Amino acid sequence: MAAAWSYRWHGASYMSTAGGLGSIYFALTDVPQIDCDVKAGKIINPEFIAKCPPGCQDVKYRVYGTDIYASFSSVCNAAIHSGIIDNAGGKILVQKVAGHSGYRGSFSNGVRSLSLPRWRESFLVSEGKPRKGVTYPSTLEYSSSKSTTVKSEPKKPEQDLKATKSADTANASEKASEQGNAVRKEHQTPPVPTPATQMATTTPTPTTTTTDPSTTPKPTTTPATTRTTTAAAAAKTRPGMHRVRDIGQIQAAQGRGQNTAFRGTSTSASNRNILRSNTGIQRQDPIAAGSPPLSFSSKEKLNPKPLESISQGNPNCKVDLSFLMDGSWSIGKRRFQLQKQFLGNVAQALGIGSAGPLMGIVQYGDDHSTEFNLKTYANSKDLRNAIEKITQKGGLSNVGKALSFVNKNFFSDANGNRGGAPNVVVVMVDGWPTDRVEEASRLARESGINIFFVTIEAAAESEKQKVIEPNFVDKAVCRTNGFYSINVPSWFSLHKVVQPLVKRVCDTNQLVCSKTCLNSADIGFVIDGSSSVGTSNFRTVLQFVANISKEFEISDTDTRIGAVQYTYEQRLEFNFDKYSTKQDVLSAIKRISYWSGGTSTGAAISYASEQLFSKSKPNKRKIMILITDGRSYDDVRVPAMAAHQNGVIAYSIGVAWAAQDELEAIATDPDKEHSFFVDEFDNLYRFVNQLIQNICTEFNSQPRN
Repeated sequence: MAAAWSYRWHGASYMSTAGGLGSIYFALTDVPQIDCDVKAGKIINPEFIAKCPPGCQDVKYRVYGTDIYASFSSVCNAAIHSGIIDNAGGKILVQKVAGHSGYRGSFSNGVRSLSLPRWRESFLVSEGKPRKGVTYPSTLEYSSSKSTTVKSEPKKPEQDLKATKSADTANASEKASEQGNAVRKEHQTPPVPTPATQMATTTPTPTTTTTDPSTTPKPTTTPATTRTTTAAAAAKTRPGMHRVRDIGQIQAAQGRGQNTAFRGTSTSASNRNILRSNTGIQRQDPIAAGSPPLSFSSKEKLNPKPLESISQGNPNCKVDLSFLMDGSWSIGKRRFQLQKQFLGNVAQALGIGSAGPLMGIVQYGDDHSTEFNLKTYANSKDLRNAIEKITQKGGLSNVGKALSFVNKNFFSDANGNRGGAPNVVVVMVDGWPTDRVEEASRLARESGINIFFVTIEAAAESEKQKVIEPNFVDKAVCRTNGFYSINVPSWFSLHKVVQPLVKRVCDTNQLVCSKTCLNSADIGFVIDGSSSVGTSNFRTVLQFVANISKEFEISDTDTRIGAVQYTYEQRLEFNFDKYSTKQDVLSAIKRISYWSGGTSTGAAISYASEQLFSKSKPNKRKIMILITDGRSYDDVRVPAMAAHQNGVIAYSIGVAWAAQDELEAIATDPDKEHSFFVDEFDNLYRFVNQLIQNICTEFNSQPRN
């Protein structure tokens, strides 16, 4: 019998038979069409097939990367760059993937893509054929607006697909010996999901979202994972290297049958395991045998009922916040409840709302799972109720794995990330992690995520040799000055740090990891307008300036652009606070008129220092980019040295007859990374990517103290 496979599209069916005689038929009536300027990051769907129109091969539709593209690239022009389609358009398959630490620019198929140091989300493009077992949407959901419905023939009712719900449950049982000296763990084995029900951690299976314009859509989210929590699971062991904290609290049992209690509690041995110092078990609070398992489906966890009210929230604390919640067995049931109370109090103190802070929670143990994301709850009351229902995962304290997950998956448009709000992660740790956090934290920081650590009952001096990664907090946080870390001596005093933590999280001026090389500078262009340049070449220089400016995130709070033109004299074309949008800056650059005259580069550097950089904001990096085509009539060394001493990072770009010794004197050390020379104006474009890469490399090498 021939093997067969089939695809199901909303409004389209696909079937094939393998072996013997077979047939393939397609009914692609509902492929959504997108415009040339649509960027992958604006589409929420993690995987989709779309149709590109003709005419997308244009420099105004920018592309970043090669083979793997940053998500703010034009989808259709990226498809042309990769050779999937040509300028006539056509169908493409787009798959969202994790962000990369670097994207390489190249020239391919008539499209020049640009390089980028990093971005938090990427995508792949391939031939527009459906993959086996995947449901594709006929309606694409955009992050900034309602779903855009494809103009096509009306669907038949039977063509609509319903989302497949799966709620797999797995039970684990553990028995403690009567002597209390050995614990046997029976690990639960999760069922293997079928293609129709499988949920991927990094790229969830696409589903169709259709919005009726006449109604208000209910808030829904697609879960990143499907997880079943079983409240009947008994205590698991942590490795012997991880400390036993409760031994000193155990009261000696006097005689047979007497009970052992924890930290002054009166819990009897009938519903709590008696721990001994040689078991290696910490803070076990198992539920009594026979208790029914409690399980929550992914829909219950991540797709809440319609909210009763959507709060505006605290406008003075607009942050996108993820808490990494410790669900390891070392914490115990009692302290897990204290942790939930703490998170509920934080949610209340923050003032959750659409115009203020938004908060999601990821719980970690052996692995990690999203309890709810940023857009699941829009007010503090609903959020607190949801926190109260969270059940403990158990396992080890794998913080590093959880941080990697959050960096790659949590702060996405699909999960409610707003882009303009700082990304903040607060990691709750009982004692110390059982894996390494340094590398995962570094990648998260470089993605612009602000990492806070709240450590409870940290290792004592006698226990520090058991910690896998010494000084793990300093290796993880954004700055090592104490602002990003809070150490709490006891879980029972955790409530005291609610207000201090909220105050720090909401202090957006101090959230330095939100600052990246693309959004944290005052960039001043110092442009040679001397007679030797000429009108045509001057326009080429302005295009070079515009190409650099395009790569930065421009606003009054992000990167700002200013410009000075010089000959014998100097002219302020526009200062840093003149324009606050990218389009206004690019238009202003285009309007700069050619001056013509001599070449006094030294005087121009002094003028830029006084008229531009003296008015730079304290939290901005001051970057000067000077373009000249000849030797200066005056000295450049003294003005350049003064600018360097005032914190100006200087890049020099020389063309044609520019003097190499002057370029090196103008440039910040090391001058090989800050000075460039090109033989003719038409080759200036070659240094756009290299210049931006050097700016970002220098930014990322700053000390974290």
